[in-house]
Amino acid sequence: MEAGMPDPMRQIDAVVDTDTLPPPRVRQQLRLAGGLTQADVAEAIGVQRVAVARWEAGLTQPHRNNRLKYAALLRQLAEEHPAAVQGVPGGD
Repeated sequence: MEAGMPDPMRQIDAVVDTDTLPPPRVRQQLRLAGGLTQADVAEAIGVQRVAVARWEAGLTQPHRNNRLKYAALLRQLAEEHPAAVQGVPGGD
């Protein structure tokens, strides 16, 4: 591969990473660490509060566009509150 050309695998990893969600329990831990309610998260993403409750319970998964927004929010919370995922199964 020539220098300066983007690595296709890195591009793929970046796309996959942008919509990969942590386990439901970690989602809740991150929200709580950020001092957010389910209603706050729902408003930020543009869904009903019950949708966030179901995502956190592992009953349903967000659709593509909502998953991208939710993943970005969770990633931001994880960066701001890394201790929130320590010791939580699936959060290491």
